[in-house]
Amino acid sequence: MNIKQIEKKYFMQTYKRADLIVKRARDQFIWDENDKKYLDFFAGISVCNVGHCNVSVLKAAKEQLDSFAHISNLYYASSQIKLGEELAKRIFPDGRVFFSNSGAEANECAIKLARKWGFLNPSKNGNRYEIICFKNSFHGRTLAALSATGQERFHEFFRPLQEKFIFASINDIESVKKLVNERTVAVMIEPIQGEGGVIPSSKTFLKELKALCDKNNLLLIFDEIQCGMGRTGKFCAFENYDIKPDIVTLAKSLANGLPLGAAVAAKKCAETFVYGDHGSTLGGNPVSCAAALEVLNILSPEFLNDSLEVSKYLFLKLEDLKKKYSIIRDVRGFGLMLGIDLVINGSGIVDYCLNNGLIINCIHDTVLRLLPPLIITKKDVDFAIKVLDKALDCSLLTK
Repeated sequence: MNIKQIEKKYFMQTYKRADLIVKRARDQFIWDENDKKYLDFFAGISVCNVGHCNVSVLKAAKEQLDSFAHISNLYYASSQIKLGEELAKRIFPDGRVFFSNSGAEANECAIKLARKWGFLNPSKNGNRYEIICFKNSFHGRTLAALSATGQERFHEFFRPLQEKFIFASINDIESVKKLVNERTVAVMIEPIQGEGGVIPSSKTFLKELKALCDKNNLLLIFDEIQCGMGRTGKFCAFENYDIKPDIVTLAKSLANGLPLGAAVAAKKCAETFVYGDHGSTLGGNPVSCAAALEVLNILSPEFLNDSLEVSKYLFLKLEDLKKKYSIIRDVRGFGLMLGIDLVINGSGIVDYCLNNGLIINCIHDTVLRLLPPLIITKKDVDFAIKVLDKALDCSLLTK
């Protein structure tokens, strides 16, 4: 059997894989089994933000691996402790960190933290536990994270879901205000919805949301698993909005391809968890943490500014395509997290791009999602635009 047949026989069929067998990857490029080269504008779903097989990240991980790979969280590992310090300093200097293995787990941690905090900080009528989330959101596939996800298509077959997650509409503060009650403990939001179609929150909305949370003594949780770690041109997406949430969750690109998630909490709720409240056998793995420390070193203001300049260039080129093709409804996003909203199904365009050496993604059938590594150049943008231009042209011819 070949590799595709083996996968079909022995794997649960939960992934719709593209016709690509990866042989190797480096920086912003991938090569298949036949040594065909592809420009990667997806980065493993916003994971390899500083490029595939980044030399300094690999070096840091290997050095840690040479010492030890795992000791458990019952002992101290310096790479883990140093990473916790660095993340807290960058996000909440007076805050605290919990490490997990993934984004869904980071969000589980945030949900548990919020609910315990609500128990310790009740309303006049008792415990608070209800969390306001948003339609079209995505927070993960574990049961609680799925319950917080505002997309019915992910809920089918898995009911009953966890209770007391209710849904407002992004960029509509009145829809949030209507849901606040004496049982509300937190509001959980992606500043830029990713799986929902690359939909940014407006500055006005997030400032109003922060004010609403402060007024009602609610925790504001930002899920930055896809939009954080430099993706928007800032280390955290919330920096673009001139506000600070109370909890930030990170994962995906935190360790640039190694499994690692984090929930970072501000002073308001940082000391809520005590011994026995939460845990993870492999969370904060020393090898992943060593890699993440190097990722943080790379994500300097200078690096992020360079990435932002390229993102502006890409956005302008996409706007030119929008003017050229009426099938493009909208181009939206932030930094190097961009969506091209089409009036047609985009799967054929994704396939065309793949066949012509460009890797992109399509969500909600009609939104082409671009999540390139933050190291791409204007030359890379020119290649990508050339392929997209031809793909869009061909899609018109085949309509």
